[in-house]
Amino acid sequence: MSLYQFLIAVRAEGAQLTTEDGETTSHLVGTFYRTIRLLEHGIKPVYVFDGKPPELKGGELNKRMERRAEAQKSLDKAMEAGDQTEIDKFNKRLVKVTRQHADEAKDLLKLMGVPYIEAPCEAEAQCAAMVKAGKIFATATEDMDSLTFGSDVVLRHLTFSEARKMPIQEIHLKTVLQELNLSQKEFIDLCILMGCDYTDSIRGIGPKKSIELITKHRSIEKILENVDKEKYPPPENWNFQGARDLFENPDVTDPETIELKWGEPDEEGMIKFLCGFRRFSEERVRNGIKKLQKARGTSTQARLDGFFTVLGTTPAKRKIEDKKGKNTPNKRGKTSGGGGRGRGRAK
Repeated sequence: MSLYQFLIAVRAEGAQLTTEDGETTSHLVGTFYRTIRLLEHGIKPVYVFDGKPPELKGGELNKRMERRAEAQKSLDKAMEAGDQTEIDKFNKRLVKVTRQHADEAKDLLKLMGVPYIEAPCEAEAQCAAMVKAGKIFATATEDMDSLTFGSDVVLRHLTFSEARKMPIQEIHLKTVLQELNLSQKEFIDLCILMGCDYTDSIRGIGPKKSIELITKHRSIEKILENVDKEKYPPPENWNFQGARDLFENPDVTDPETIELKWGEPDEEGMIKFLCGFRRFSEERVRNGIKKLQKARGTSTQARLDGFFTVLGTTPAKRKIEDKKGKNTPNKRGKTSGGGGRGRGRAK
């Protein structure tokens, strides 16, 4: 997900960073400087890479390939017409993270002394397993499947760029289930009804109707027994059971077998890797390495709310807290899983 962000962001600026041979390096630029920024603030990130997608995801992957084909056709037309706005729009839709991009990012993280995990299947599932095992504090992602896989804490917008100034959302699964009055199993069925990557959803049933139905009937089986199938026809051969099992029993590496180690940065190794062929500025890289080495000496991480100001959950509540003087930057803290800045409030 982060690599997509870097590739899209740089392409959107119209200045893709490349090697002498024209190979993209923006994913390395982003990984290098974002990781340094996180560590400077005492945040210890653990990067998780996707493994082989589950067979049930085949339909979603085919849809993505079709969308890419359509985007390519639209890009060709935009280029013929010389419409730069449309060119930029469809260029972003054609960005793809390759195995080479991922492998190069892993090589860089090794040199930086930052740990990463190669998930056997879905990265979100592995993240959730790590959080549940107490190995990391939270899953930092924009993919809400993390909650469906059972991640106790999910952080949204944590890896957004500083320029976007988006408030960080800290979502606790326990609170979500309490507020919805659902068990984890019922929540999984709700997510399948609302749409997921592993099976189709029922045409005509959106989020509001999904919550209404699951609250009343408590399972997809009971919903299918009671719903008007002419009004809400379920997909043919609907494999919601397979999707449910994937969420409940995902293919993950046992967290107890994973040891997270932060090593010493390899300065000369990074210079050799990033400069020369990849044309990074040696001066800038060495300055970055100095920041990295300094950050390595920071204290053990504390909770996230020691680093970010905790905002109220509603605008009205935030206004009350501001009047009371609660929404002021507090001391630096640390967390695992990712990083970013929340509405300029991070110290």
